[in-house]
This record gives sequence, structure tokens and C-alpha cells, in this order.
Amino acid sequence: MDLITLGQIINTTLVFATALIFASLGGIFSERSGVTNLGIEGLMIFGAFAAAIGGFYAEDAGMGGTAAAWIGVLAAIVFGVIVSLIHAVASITFKADQVISGIVINFLAVGSTLYLVKLLFDGSGESELIQGFTKLSIPGLTDIPFIGSVFFNAYPTTYLAIILVIAGWYVLYKTPFGLRLRAVGEHPSAADTVGVKVNRLRYIGVMISGALAGLGGATITLTTTGTFSHNTISGQGYIAIAAMIFGKWNPIGALGAAVFFGFSQAIRNYVQLFAWSQSIPQEIIFMLPYVLTIIVLVGAVGRSSAPAALGQPYDPGKR
Repeated sequence: MDLITLGQIINTTLVFATALIFASLGGIFSERSGVTNLGIEGLMIFGAFAAAIGGFYAEDAGMGGTAAAWIGVLAAIVFGVIVSLIHAVASITFKADQVISGIVINFLAVGSTLYLVKLLFDGSGESELIQGFTKLSIPGLTDIPFIGSVFFNAYPTTYLAIILVIAGWYVLYKTPFGLRLRAVGEHPSAADTVGVKVNRLRYIGVMISGALAGLGGATITLTTTGTFSHNTISGQGYIAIAAMIFGKWNPIGALGAAVFFGFSQAIRNYVQLFAWSQSIPQEIIFMLPYVLTIIVLVGAVGRSSAPAALGQPYDPGKR
């Protein structure tokens, strides 16, 4: 493998990893607060849909490609927050089973977005193509041999993802808000006794997860596909959940896991360039990211320690 091909694989890895970074970070905020969120897949679907629709109508109104793309990002974040409130109300206020609530979000996303796309685009199962983001080069850094073209020629969402990982780690581990959020996910009764509003913080955690998962879905629409259809996300939300678990509910760990899964997706685009891969059926190659997800989850069982109160509705009367 020459350096050019290696650089292309690494750069493509960052493209695929970006959406996973956003979504896994969102999952961390929800689950650190004690609310299981298997609806990350559905939230990403809603985010991808909102980005496609928001970007399309922004372009139709005469906005430039980059401005329209940012409108799509904003629409995805708002959509993600609104839909995440469904999960929050069901699991926090009404104390519904959090796993079932998350699965309902996923089914709702698949059916409703496909219906809306067909409604908005004259029966087509796919939205119209939008320009989306283009890669940005950082002056000076791009000129560094090999490293510059690989790491400093990326979509703006990739830079944003790295910034949010650092910010997310700082918020969770270095601020009073982060301490309280983690406290209600570990010992909600103890947190309540010192005046922490458990359910309020859990609502905030779930809403943050909706915003970030929606942003993850938008990233796929605005950097990879340019359109939205029923298979735009194709299990990326579940892979993001695996990255969150593999990363031990830590933003830095989730970043590393997301890059690993991003690499497994990137390599399938290049593996056919090698002679030894010609005898491997294409279906096997495209299964690689999902097979690795299952292997990682199996390997993580018993090794990852989830928040102690994860999935447990809080009842103040049982303190």
C-alpha cells in the first residue's frame, strides 16, 4: 500500500467516523444521566431527514451551498431535540420501559420520514440532491507532508466533532453540571437529597443526545449522500451505541471507538483495490462494519461498567 492510498483511507475514515462521534457523544449524555437511549438510530434518521429538507428549501430560497448546509444542520438539531422529548416524556415522566421507548422512536423515524419524503417530493422515496458541505483546508497546516492532506483537509463537521468531544469531556468531568449529571445516573436518590433535580437533569441529558444524534444524521446527508432516503442511516445509530459502550461512556473513549468503526467502513471502499480481495464476495465486504460491531459488543460484555442507575426510572417516594 502506497502513502497516497493510506492517506485516502485515513481521510475517508474521518468522514465516516464523524457522524458516529456526534451520535455516540449524544448517547453518553443521555445514559450518563441514567436514561437508556436505543433511539439514537431513529434520532439520526430524523436528523438526516431534517438536514435534507432544510438544506433543500434553503437552497430553493436562494441561499448559497454552505449557508444552506448550516440551515440543514440547525434543522437537524431542532428536530432531534423535539423527537428526543418523546423519549424523555415516556421514560422519565411516565416511567415507561426505556428500551421499548427507544425502539419505538426508531420505528417511528423509519415510517414517518419515508412518508414525508414521498409527500414532499411527488411520491419519490428520495429527497432531491443538495450541495452540502465541501472540505475545508487549514492554511499552513495543509502543507505539512502527508499529515496535512490527511487531517487538515476535512469537512467542517469533522472539526466540529473533535471540538465537541473535548468540550463534552470537559463538561462531564470538570464542571458542576457534569458532576450532577453523572450523579443522577449513578445515585439519583443521593443526588436528590442534596437538592439536585434528578428528572430535570435527565431531561437535559436526553435533549442533548437528541441534538447531537440529529447532528450526526445531518452529517451523513450533508457530507456523504447529499440526499435522504430510507437507507441513508442504515444502522449507523446502532454502531454509535456500540462505540459509546466500547468507549466506556467516556467522550474520549467513544472518539477512539468511532474512529475504529469509521475505519471499518472506509476500508470497504478501498479493499477491492487489492488483488487478494478479488475472490471475496462484495456482500461480505459490506458486512464488515456490522460484524465488527457485534464482535466489539460481545467483547465488551463484562468489561464495560455502565452508570449504576442506567435504565431505572427515578421515584422520589422510594428514597
